[in-house]
Amino acid sequence: MKKMSNFLNNFLHNLCEGQLVLEHFQRNMMSLRLEVPQIILQERPRVISSAVGHAWDLPENTFGAAYAKFMGSRNFSPDDRPPVRFMDTEELAYVATRAREIHDFWHVLFNLPTNMIGESALKVVEFQQLYLPMCLLSTIGGSVRMKAKQRENFFKYYFPWAIRAGMSCTDIMSIYYEKHFDEDLELVRNRWGILLLLT
Repeated sequence: MKKMSNFLNNFLHNLCEGQLVLEHFQRNMMSLRLEVPQIILQERPRVISSAVGHAWDLPENTFGAAYAKFMGSRNFSPDDRPPVRFMDTEELAYVATRAREIHDFWHVLFNLPTNMIGESALKVVEFQQLYLPMCLLSTIGGSVRMKAKQRENFFKYYFPWAIRAGMSCTDIMSIYYEKHFDEDLELVRNRWGILLLLT
């Protein structure tokens, strides 16, 4: 236990150094790029208002309508996310941008709120899928900021579920989500192996 604690302390300390963060992130983006289908890399779709605005007009049962409801109920805009910087190539920058922009799709598919517990649980799913250290750090940081009862519920229910969910679903970076907006939400969840948390 002491060795693990020392490892985590050293890991967190080193990862906080800017250059190491950048280099590590670049390496992970290079690995992540292999998971993105060629058609997405070629077309480079963006999750911005001009591209996904039609989701607000889709039938209630569709994935696109669920996304629109998720965004609208929180007063979120697809255009709010800041641009990715410090990538060596345009392609790596796009992969990082794609991962950032489809994050809200994952909230919809896994039916997770945007509070501390929901975000931390989704980061566990992302870590299981993408192996990005930043996801693990976000989970650790989130759990530290939770109240005692929240933290207990998170590790009792959300954390083990998120491990299973991340292992059971299809590669979440490989999906061209926008092409499935008009499909039934439950059908795409089943097709992609999305495991919902039973409450």
